Amino acid sequence: MFKTQNSKRIHRPAPAFRSFVLWVSNLFRISDFDIRASSPALKWRRRNAYYYGWLEKIYRFVVRPGSRVLHIGCECGDLLAAVNPSYGVGIDGDAVLIETARQRFPGLHFHTMAPQDFELQEEFDYILICNSLGQWQDIQQVFERARRHCGEHTRMVVTYYSHLWESVLRLGSLVKLRRADAYQNWLPTPDIANLLELSGYDVIRSGSHVLLPKRIWPLTVVCNYLLSLLPVFRYFNLVNLVIARPAPAPKSDAQLSVSVIVPCRNERGNIEDAIRRIPPMGRETEIIFVDGNSTDGTAQEIERQIQEHPQRNIKLIRQGQGIGKGDAVRKGFAAATGDVLVIQDADLTAPPEDLPKFYRALRDGRGEFINGSRLVYPMQREAMRFLNLLGNKFFSSLFTWLLGQRFRDTLCGTKMLSRENYRLIEANRWYFGDFDPFGDFDLIFGAVKQNLKVVEVPVTYRARTYGQTNIRRFTHGWLLLKMSWVAFKKIKWLGGRP
Repeated sequence: MFKTQNSKRIHRPAPAFRSFVLWVSNLFRISDFDIRASSPALKWRRRNAYYYGWLEKIYRFVVRPGSRVLHIGCECGDLLAAVNPSYGVGIDGDAVLIETARQRFPGLHFHTMAPQDFELQEEFDYILICNSLGQWQDIQQVFERARRHCGEHTRMVVTYYSHLWESVLRLGSLVKLRRADAYQNWLPTPDIANLLELSGYDVIRSGSHVLLPKRIWPLTVVCNYLLSLLPVFRYFNLVNLVIARPAPAPKSDAQLSVSVIVPCRNERGNIEDAIRRIPPMGRETEIIFVDGNSTDGTAQEIERQIQEHPQRNIKLIRQGQGIGKGDAVRKGFAAATGDVLVIQDADLTAPPEDLPKFYRALRDGRGEFINGSRLVYPMQREAMRFLNLLGNKFFSSLFTWLLGQRFRDTLCGTKMLSRENYRLIEANRWYFGDFDPFGDFDLIFGAVKQNLKVVEVPVTYRARTYGQTNIRRFTHGWLLLKMSWVAFKKIKWLGGRP
């Protein structure tokens, strides 16, 4: 206590009580800048900065920087600006919000348009819808209108509140912790996916994030970086994510040529069989052998087979100083001229006769990344050692959880994708880094990061008839665990840290 000039006693709160008050106020803090904000939407956004920061992180993970992006229901433009588009367009039915967005982000383009009947006469790489879905009385009409602005490779990215949070969020609106909406529809993810499919989209994957939307350290770290990833707890996450693509039209054989990449090391006895058994696909099929410095005459055998089969388009590339199958695959892909790229292991344990199944799945639009699976059909005796089988099953379960997509078999060598999509993965390889000596995970991680539609084709796994496996179970198992940690940080944590 102290006396003022008027000799009145002033009571100050005890230090412990004052600290408690400051801690509580920080949970729902409104800064002086928030109070002076020109738009109520900005006030709510800054009041819930932690939650909106998570939304921006989710979208930055999904959207490639430098893309053409349309945001439907953009409000003040913050999310559109956060994904760093080369050309960004936002639309919203609220003219005040659009004017605020124009003043804050002059490099982007904003239009006052009703989401149900907007028209822009252009296509985009990504179309974003964030939390505004339930404010529209005809969601299917908005999806159908957005479909007109999709190209072949456009991705529709939708986030929305989990319907399990309805009571909590309504209470938040009542006590002024959350902005209230005049109309609010609460949709579970299956309903959103169904509306997308009715509107001409093909759902690629879905997921959820954010168990605790307010920053309360250390609870936010535990909840959002640990519990929200676990099977039971993630069911209660606040943010549901759905990614879809326009339903593709099948292509004809005349539109596609195929390059079959065959990485090989000491596989001389399998070369003739590989050429004989790889079937023609599309309008033309080229076979590219990449020899990894074999010591058994593999390269010489390939050259001999090229001379004996002039009717086949066969090439030989020497790996040189490169090491590992991953390096061989990349060199083969770089030399390929086909529209479609596929890997065929030279040991022929995954039969080349199954390649047309992969090709048809890609040609007909069933998927964009076709992954082989050896764990569906019974395999031949001695085809896979018991510890290898256990390891494959373990890592398939682990990577299914890590990637949020089903992968029955991550290490099957047969994988197919378009050359265009491979170039996309290649250009964005920096996100995960050059860490994969096998080549399988470089492609799998890249396919998930670029939101490619993944499908699996079962193959009948057979025993080797020549040579020995190059797999070292324990050494390579340790490498797989290290790659799992990379995937966990980059995908489950969206590239960030708690």
